[in-house]
Amino acid sequence: MFFCQCVGEENWEDSRTVYIGHKEPPPGAEAYIPQRYPDNHIVSSKYTFWNFIPKNLFEQFRRIANFYFLVIFLVQLIIDTPTSPITSGLPLFFVITVTAIKQGYEDWLRHKADCSINECPVDVVQQGKVVRTQSHKLRVGDIVVVREDETFPCDLIFLSSSRYDGICYVTTTSLDGESSHKTYYAVPDTMAFRTEQEVDSLHATIECEQPQPDLYKFVGRINIYKDKEEPISRTLGAENLLLRGATLKNTQHIYVCMMTNDSVVKIYKAVINTVLKYAWQWSPDRDEPWYNHRTEIERQRHVVIRAFTDFLAFMVLFNYIIPVSMYVTVEMQKFLGSYFITWDEEMFDEELGQGAQVNTSDLNEELGQVEYVFTDKTGTLTENNMEFIECCVDGMYERGLGPLKTKKEYEDLFFRALCLCHTVQVKEEETVDGIKRGIHQGRPTSFYISSSPDEVALVEGMKRLGYTYLRLKDNYMEILNKDDEIERFELLHVLNFDSVRRRMSVIVKSSSGEYLLFCKGADSSIFPRVVSGKVEQVKARVEQNAVEGLRTLCVAYRRLSASEYQVACRHLTEAKLALQDREQRLAQAYDIIERDLVLLGATAVEDRLQEKAADTIESLHKAGIKVWVLTGDKMETAAATCYASKLFRRSTQILELTKKRTEEQSLHDVLFELNRTVLRQCSISGLSVDCLDFGLIIDGATLSAILKSNQEGGGHGNYREVFLEICRNCSAVLCCRMAPLQKAQIVKLIKASKEHPITLAIGDGANDVSMILEAHVGIGIMGKEGRQAARNSDYAIPKFKHLKKMLLVHGHYYYIRIAELVQYFFYKNVCFIFPQFLYQFFCGFSQQPLYDTAYLTLYNISFTSLPILLYSLVEQHVTMETLKREPSLYRDIAKNSLLRWPVFLYWTCLGVFDAVIFFFGAYFLFDNTTFTSNGQMFGNWTFGSLVFTVLVFTVTLKLALDTHHWTWINHFVIWGSLLFYVIFSLLWGGIIWPFLNYQRMYYVFMQMLSSGPAWLSIILLITVSLLPDVIKKVLCRTVCPTATDRAQVTVFLW
Repeated sequence: MFFCQCVGEENWEDSRTVYIGHKEPPPGAEAYIPQRYPDNHIVSSKYTFWNFIPKNLFEQFRRIANFYFLVIFLVQLIIDTPTSPITSGLPLFFVITVTAIKQGYEDWLRHKADCSINECPVDVVQQGKVVRTQSHKLRVGDIVVVREDETFPCDLIFLSSSRYDGICYVTTTSLDGESSHKTYYAVPDTMAFRTEQEVDSLHATIECEQPQPDLYKFVGRINIYKDKEEPISRTLGAENLLLRGATLKNTQHIYVCMMTNDSVVKIYKAVINTVLKYAWQWSPDRDEPWYNHRTEIERQRHVVIRAFTDFLAFMVLFNYIIPVSMYVTVEMQKFLGSYFITWDEEMFDEELGQGAQVNTSDLNEELGQVEYVFTDKTGTLTENNMEFIECCVDGMYERGLGPLKTKKEYEDLFFRALCLCHTVQVKEEETVDGIKRGIHQGRPTSFYISSSPDEVALVEGMKRLGYTYLRLKDNYMEILNKDDEIERFELLHVLNFDSVRRRMSVIVKSSSGEYLLFCKGADSSIFPRVVSGKVEQVKARVEQNAVEGLRTLCVAYRRLSASEYQVACRHLTEAKLALQDREQRLAQAYDIIERDLVLLGATAVEDRLQEKAADTIESLHKAGIKVWVLTGDKMETAAATCYASKLFRRSTQILELTKKRTEEQSLHDVLFELNRTVLRQCSISGLSVDCLDFGLIIDGATLSAILKSNQEGGGHGNYREVFLEICRNCSAVLCCRMAPLQKAQIVKLIKASKEHPITLAIGDGANDVSMILEAHVGIGIMGKEGRQAARNSDYAIPKFKHLKKMLLVHGHYYYIRIAELVQYFFYKNVCFIFPQFLYQFFCGFSQQPLYDTAYLTLYNISFTSLPILLYSLVEQHVTMETLKREPSLYRDIAKNSLLRWPVFLYWTCLGVFDAVIFFFGAYFLFDNTTFTSNGQMFGNWTFGSLVFTVLVFTVTLKLALDTHHWTWINHFVIWGSLLFYVIFSLLWGGIIWPFLNYQRMYYVFMQMLSSGPAWLSIILLITVSLLPDVIKKVLCRTVCPTATDRAQVTVFLW
């Protein structure tokens, strides 16, 4: 795609020249320089048959976790370690293999899709005839024929159409999600071509920038050669560029030119044990244990080498404290957990026919930690469904369809302005994409479509008032006036709307030869350019409508003399033909032309609040989340919406930080006055709940001044910090008159503050994308402004009301689950490894493992993995209804409360305590030599099996005690895991396995279970290990219960 990073004419290395039909320019023109461009072959796959294995392995081992376990595996292979390489190699091999299969299958699907696209048939004009070829054989400069409902195979320049007005209709659903029909225009000098022979006779070159990623901007020009005349240059913009993946609609066929193909802890323990080993062996009588004499080669090895190999051996022994299964389990929890959002029926919208979407599963737990929500207004809080309410002409206003008591001249000009100054398309077809529309009493009638709902509402409003916009035909706009007379205006220029100017204009020529400039836009962009008209009356009415929450636009005009029009035309032509700084030159030309306007009046349209938007914002407030509204609307309109949505309450004290106030006082004085106000009534800690009665309103101009003063480093101090201090003490903030870039700056400002809060941005339009990308979590609304926001976001939801459940329910659950998963994994592995650490004190630090190799391998893979994975997917410590009914429960998990150091230390200490109980409990219970019923003594493997049995049962029952939401699958997995351990141990020790070179575990488990003291010790040690955690829970719930604890009790009593 193309990006408007304007390229100067002298920077030829950054531009490209395309020869249409591969024809050389005529003699005397610029030099012909053959250029080589890539063909149209699409490759979206990552691997080939030959490089899959090495490339995939390289990609997987770039992950630090996989590389770490590979190193451990290699150490086990190279040196003599106490455990088999299988204990690390088997889990790693399983993870690598499963991942490779998954990625290979996904890449195979991409290969199939690429093949389907590359072999798609395409019609190309060659020597005046249409030739059928395949998409991947297209070359830059080919003239292509595209027919209705076909998808564009590459980026194309629109040359001519089967329609006589030289336009075509296109849908870009696959690019930005917008299903509305967009209008594209053929090059004026080629739009008359109707046959392949005429198109093939075209002799022209196209100069443009290199392919860039922006979908909506393109800078270029076409040079058309006719005989020996000077070439005719015409500007090319985004309205002439048809993008790959878009679809032709309601146009029989078009001729286009191809432009581009768009390719584009354990270490610490190891050290301790190594040091302790050599400290223990320092004494001559302990240098060689009697049962483990060293060989002569071992005696001659240098002490440093021996110490290093021992360190690696201990590393291998203790590496299980961070198992590969933890990495896999966390990934699976995030991936599988994200489906619960997609499957949520309450977040499915019947009108759109879609539910919530998850574009990334890596941020699920962040949904439970959001402190700031930045939301757009139009289309996010409101429905973006505009209804015409009022027009004010020459100071006189009328709501509904009543007559206006004003001069007919101004009234006609006002109505004409609204009928002409727009980009609305008129559809008269009976069917559009198979859907019958615009049919009245059996005959087709026209209806309006536009990318802006405001424009449709205004044109439809004018139709009800007697002025009907009919069509744009042959560059003439036709309207039907009140007297049923058709008026025709030649459309000369369109000065398109942009978010910086906040206005649009058209230059038309009436049938009497009069040149007229009609302009409409925001009051802040129109009033400064007005030189006459009833400004004060219109301004008063605009402000009144804004207070009522209506969206307002001002309308003005200017009569141009022939000489003024020629000057304006020259400015526009020069700017449009420029390859360097085209946007800046166009902005300067617009600024020169849109001056000395006469104010005609203003309009008001209503955009209703979305269903349950107010309830959602109120719930977010109760949850301790601060909500900021960032909008481009005027202050009064946005403030009215904020009151209606309960962002501001009637008791809220509003603080204004606007341009109007800074003009009366200096920015320094206003900032510090507001700061003193909030600090005087709020507690010193800016996050105090007592500060919920302040609301701040700031506009874009003041924000720019604050940021600019901070960048310059001058003035009276750091305005940024003062501004942030004010915001911290406000429960809600309204930022009005915001440009898209300023929205992102606001989010970045809060992200970079000293508290580093988790931010969430939500919007529905392309102007919200920068804000969504800047925030930690981005949520897109599937609204009427396309799907750009939804496509660029982490999550997409149909309506704003679904944000409540997304955060307060799903976010809450995700955070609780991932916090328990991470800390439980660490806890159960501390319980697992610490007895091994203690065992080294009793085996002369010989790296003798306490557990059998099979137990070391399967502990984290089979015996204890499924219960915690299921817990992290389905656990509900309180019910969904309770979380929705009591949003304040969200405060209990705020500020990462469950993953702080005190909580982590508690889990660690609990793991160490349980490990000590396992080891020394078994040790002291069997301090004297213990015999089984047949008189056989217990050995070290029986001791290890006893400790391991207590370990498995304790950590599994600990998770059972933490489970609040029991289902049949919980029971199956928890008790099934314990049963599987018992059955495996019986089989592992009850059969002589021929593939093993040792049989040290033969009959060990059965021997242990045949001992009555062993049964008693298992039950006793499990009870003692679980008792402290149970006592702690009881005391906490009794002495200092949290809101969650009280909610659980309430639900239990119900």
